[in-house]
Amino acid sequence: MGIILERVYRVGIGCILSSMTGFVTLLIAHNLALGGDTMEMLQAVLDTNFWLATHVVVVTLGYASTFGAGLLAIVYICLGIFTPQLKQKLNRGPTASGGGIELGKALTKMVYGIVCFATLFSFVGTVLGGIWADQSWGRFWGWDPKENGALMIVIWCAVILHARWGGMIRERGLMAMAIFGNIVTAYSWFGVNMLGIGLHSYGFMDKAFWWLLGYIGVQIALIALAYLPPAYWRSPILVKTGATAKPAPTPEGEFGAA
Repeated sequence: MGIILERVYRVGIGCILSSMTGFVTLLIAHNLALGGDTMEMLQAVLDTNFWLATHVVVVTLGYASTFGAGLLAIVYICLGIFTPQLKQKLNRGPTASGGGIELGKALTKMVYGIVCFATLFSFVGTVLGGIWADQSWGRFWGWDPKENGALMIVIWCAVILHARWGGMIRERGLMAMAIFGNIVTAYSWFGVNMLGIGLHSYGFMDKAFWWLLGYIGVQIALIALAYLPPAYWRSPILVKTGATAKPAPTPEGEFGAA
């Protein structure tokens, strides 16, 4: 996904996405393996190569995409608050010949596209999991915590898309909702394993509980950062004033140059 983004918008964002996610997931994988296999006993239902190659791969791509969208949203927030680069015109990309597209709008398109991808793959992966459950356990859906978590991810992605389609959120709102998607996915993917109930209660990660809480706290702080008053953003952003929208003043414009 990072390679595709870098191919379209050649500004290094795709490289950042790939390198950061690769680094973090390797850290997680290393720490999960410190005590050996996290599954004490391989469940018999998992010994099915076809479904391991379809449901697991598809749903993992969907979940990972929500984290990708959330990471790009964090990049947007940090660039907007600490730098004026969101308004920088890109001289490379799909619209370079027409004067270029602003970096902020490019990031918005990236996040929106990845959320669309995540919605599709999370939904298809969840349906495939239901088919697998029907063949293995005799029911398509049983309100298992893991199944509920999968449904939460699909619903949240759909909420983001509908909010954007309906004009209820602008760029900042999209980014804040994408970051909250990190929380939904982290809890649904890892947190429900810590409950110790349900047919999916294998691969316990009790020691990761405080890490999960810390991660959620950081994401909440980033969402709060996204809603700082526009005057504190170094990159001018659009704000609604009645029926119209206008660029918000920068700190220099409102308080004078330092």
